Amino acid sequence: MGNGRLRVAIVGGGIGGLSAANALVRRDVEVAVYEQAAELGEVGAGVLITPNSVRQLVRMGLGEAVNELGGRVGDGSRYCRADGTKVGAIRTADSEGAHGVYGMHRADLLGALAAALPAGIVHTGHRCTGFDQDAGSARLMFANGASAEADVVIAADGIHSVLQPHVVEPASPVYSGHVAYRGLIDATAVPGWPRGVHLVWMGERKHFMVYPVRGGDLLNYVGFLPSDEAAEETWSGQGDPDALRAAFEGWDPLIGELLARVEQTYWWGLFDREPLARWTDGRLTLLGDAAHPMLPHLGQGANQSIEDGVALAVLLAGRTAAEAPEALRAYERFRRPRTAKVQEGARANGRRYDSQYEDLGQRDAEISASGELRAWLYDHDVERTAGEFART
Repeated sequence: MGNGRLRVAIVGGGIGGLSAANALVRRDVEVAVYEQAAELGEVGAGVLITPNSVRQLVRMGLGEAVNELGGRVGDGSRYCRADGTKVGAIRTADSEGAHGVYGMHRADLLGALAAALPAGIVHTGHRCTGFDQDAGSARLMFANGASAEADVVIAADGIHSVLQPHVVEPASPVYSGHVAYRGLIDATAVPGWPRGVHLVWMGERKHFMVYPVRGGDLLNYVGFLPSDEAAEETWSGQGDPDALRAAFEGWDPLIGELLARVEQTYWWGLFDREPLARWTDGRLTLLGDAAHPMLPHLGQGANQSIEDGVALAVLLAGRTAAEAPEALRAYERFRRPRTAKVQEGARANGRRYDSQYEDLGQRDAEISASGELRAWLYDHDVERTAGEFART
């Protein structure tokens, strides 16, 4: 790094970090990504990519990859009661119908983001162990003995961020009282399964959802169950398929048909954090789960990370090293209100899905009216609004 352009170092080679790298490269910012793993890879299974980030991925040149690798979610997507009775339709596009919702395998999305970057930007095997900064630059230290200097450091290193304490006292984890079982099923193993739909079943203190990934060849399922034990924040805990089947026994037979094919499942505890007091200190800022971890009940964790990266790119474009700290403060002012609202919205939606209402009619009415919230999420053009914010 070092040719007069603004130099940005990103710690973390996940969806958020690589999205930020792609957005910055588009704006002629010099970027280096440092990932602790020996090779890029995404644990977990499926992720929903919604229109607010799809439009940004299209602008990065990834529209074809999303179409080919994703499972388009379309008509027939619906919220149901436990017995399969329809409660309401699931919104599957923005208000103009220009961008849709896709289920994607996390590894597929990560691979597409990495392939879109110029060679030499991503450095694997770099576990960050230290950070310091002064008025002129920021420095990173790594466990392999390497170091790096940059004008800006973006911490995209997740909910257990090693850089977050350099910005703010970390908020304590908030356990939701639930764990999630997840996995993938070959779509051909479940004959008659409705193709290209996102289905959510809602019951007492638990819910179940399924959506397509990998062009519709695979079905991604997630079962959310109450648990008094705060399971680890991990994607790879081994779950018991029989326990999962027993938890949803007596629900819609369609669920039973799918779960009968489950041979291996994984589980993780659901945690979020209260909104942080700040995201930025000098030349260091936080992105994605390092800044605003949220429950998955609006499907916005990855999508808000992508929005963060685009916003940062817009606000850093054309800035000098001396101007970078103010650009990072502007990013925080711009993004914090939206992500705080999404964090709270995810909690509220979890209460709806888990039927935590005395009157289920009220829950069903809120679910049926949820299109307004989805429109607010999906219609947001972070690139355009960040540009407008920069000009104010």
